[in-house]
Amino acid sequence: MINKSIGFFDSGVGGLSVLKEACALMPEENYIYYGDSANAPYGEKSREEIFELTMRGIGYLMSNDIKALVIACNTATSAVIDELRKEVDIPVIGMEPAIKPALAAVEGKVLMMATPATIRLERYNNLLERFNARERVVNLACNKLAGMIEHNVLSHSNELEDYLAGLLAPYKNTGIQGIVLGCTHYVFIKEDIKEAFGEDVLIFDGNRGTVNRLKSVLEEKGIKRPSDAGKGAVILNSSSDDQFSMKTYSKLFYGK
Repeated sequence: MINKSIGFFDSGVGGLSVLKEACALMPEENYIYYGDSANAPYGEKSREEIFELTMRGIGYLMSNDIKALVIACNTATSAVIDELRKEVDIPVIGMEPAIKPALAAVEGKVLMMATPATIRLERYNNLLERFNARERVVNLACNKLAGMIEHNVLSHSNELEDYLAGLLAPYKNTGIQGIVLGCTHYVFIKEDIKEAFGEDVLIFDGNRGTVNRLKSVLEEKGIKRPSDAGKGAVILNSSSDDQFSMKTYSKLFYGK
């Protein structure tokens, strides 16, 4: 059991940023990644579409006899995780926007950048209520941003630069001291976002918290590989199994 792989699912390339964190913290584990790049992005789709696509991708990972599952996508987590946990008998770890650490780190307002679906769905709104955060958190639904990153992350795009400038302009000089990246795709353009905002602002994402939670659950269940077990294997898969897609995955994960 302990030598089985940990499955990672995302709507596309975004979850690779979470997988890299996991490999850095637990290089001894075996991982299998599935990105649904053929249907990315998910953030502008209906909950029903997101649910169907996510369950299909997770079905592929489950067929590989994984020991744990990470839904490395905020939108997919919001849409399926509660129902999924009732159906599978392995640990399921989801993404949670880093609202709590952001509010603890700054005194002013926090800008939450996420897909329209994440901001719209009940799970995120329950999170705001839990932390009594509505007065300090400003929601920014970033239409099309995840899709732009999915297709242009390997090249510097003037279109992306212009989009970010226009997107963030209304929030400058409004007391924003922190920006939460509520989509794993956005982690790949963290510096671009900071530059576009143009002010002294802290950037937060939920990747490290998710990976720390994964490690704790593996230890609790007694299914974590020993740290001296040697380096584990990593397998990358995409529903868009073409040369461009796999080149992008390899470049983002391995840097080559």
